[in-house]
Amino acid sequence: MTPQENPFRAVLLFGAPGSGKGTQGHILSGVPGLMHLSSGEMFRELDPASDLGRVFLDYSTRGELVPDDVTIRLWQHHMDKLVSTNRFDPHKDTLILDGIPRSRHQAEMLQGSLDVRLLLHLQATDEEQMVQRIRQRALRENRLDDANPDVVRRRFREYEAETHPVLEFYPVELIRTIDAGAAPLEVLRAVIEVLQVLLFPETMQSAA
Repeated sequence: MTPQENPFRAVLLFGAPGSGKGTQGHILSGVPGLMHLSSGEMFRELDPASDLGRVFLDYSTRGELVPDDVTIRLWQHHMDKLVSTNRFDPHKDTLILDGIPRSRHQAEMLQGSLDVRLLLHLQATDEEQMVQRIRQRALRENRLDDANPDVVRRRFREYEAETHPVLEFYPVELIRTIDAGAAPLEVLRAVIEVLQVLLFPETMQSAA
């Protein structure tokens, strides 16, 4: 992808299934100056009659992952729409990206479009705990696929194979690891502390 003149300031939110990325991202989106954007949200907002919408439906109906180049085109299209409708101000706001980049190749493609300030890694050390979280959520939301523990464990394998290598792409000094197995409020507290120190250091100085 051609580098942008002014790359979007971004925080990347990473973690295995059940680690709480969506929960934390949703809460953070209520903070002025932060916008949570998940790959799922991008796909849901697609116009099925558009060129990209038809391509997405073609892959999704076959149960296949959307190729990286299509995903990045969709992301750029979505960001252009957010900027043009004044829902995102690239001069003031910071993106909280969840589910993108999904792979090292996507990270390479986005390198000229993102100014990554921080990578938050919600680390799940107890896989069975995450599996139970997902199953409970699936039963509440009637998501039958997620209620199958074998399907959930396969998603863990896919995460390790495809997404975890993204962590190796970015400089280690940008990565902060947080225990995803803690209570959600404890995770949120740790996330906010990291964001405040790295994104809003002036508030720390004024408090001192």
